[in-house]
Amino acid sequence: MKIIFMGTPDYAARILEKIISTKDMEVVAVYTQPDKPVGRKKVLTPPIVKTIALQNKISVYQPKRLRDESVIQELKEIECDYIVVAAYGQILPREILEHAPCINLHASILPQYRGASPIQQTLLNGDSKTGVTAMLMDEGLDTGDIIKIKEIDVGENEMAESLFDRLTDVASELTLDVLQNFNKYTPIKQDDAQSSHCMKITKQDGEVSFEDAQTLFNKYRAFTPWPGIYLASGLKLKKIELVERDSKHESGKILHVEKDFIVVGCKKGSIKVYRVQPESKNEMDVISYINGKRVSVADTLS
Repeated sequence: MKIIFMGTPDYAARILEKIISTKDMEVVAVYTQPDKPVGRKKVLTPPIVKTIALQNKISVYQPKRLRDESVIQELKEIECDYIVVAAYGQILPREILEHAPCINLHASILPQYRGASPIQQTLLNGDSKTGVTAMLMDEGLDTGDIIKIKEIDVGENEMAESLFDRLTDVASELTLDVLQNFNKYTPIKQDDAQSSHCMKITKQDGEVSFEDAQTLFNKYRAFTPWPGIYLASGLKLKKIELVERDSKHESGKILHVEKDFIVVGCKKGSIKVYRVQPESKNEMDVISYINGKRVSVADTLS
């Protein structure tokens, strides 16, 4: 079985590794995004998918635009049985979709959370279930027919990194299942009326307030480690816990000071804060922070 693989981040890399390690599957080409400058020194860094492909002596292609005619023609000259796509970052044009069955592994229960950030959206909404959808791609954004869905439970306190890891494992196994049993499945059309979308996350999405404790905690779960959550003052909340959801308080008021945390009231509910990071300073424990600011119970955390 010959496969063209398209993907870019860790999620895709682990699926690629699973395919490479599977008997009777040959990855004949890998498509990924161009190398990007990373860090303060802007060091040009390859996607992890590229690194894995080169380690396994697989040809790598990094077109800026998959829709360019020369790129399409080059791909069509590569013989394959399937094209597997996982968080690639570009829409596939019709000519590529017609070259071979294109199977996408999307980290949500479609048609819910089409788009760029399904894992974070699951946590933002406090969902108790999520999953991975294997989809036969079309020209839309995550609109293709569903081949198979594998669901998992989401823990009440589960963080994005943990959920990402579990969904990646699910996606890796689902990829092999669908490739090995493709002709046994009958793809089912999505119900567009039930669809929802999630957008690409920006740094600005991390700003929070002490309005609703559950909403604040869900943002912490979804946006840790990036972009993190921070108050309008720039103070980053690095480690927090949900205390309860329903009590009424003055927004941001410090309710209790304990040995290694404080309890902060929200207009609805309250949270524990353990660690913070002031703007342009190092992360610290919250007790050191409030002592330095000379604030305590009944004052406002800002």
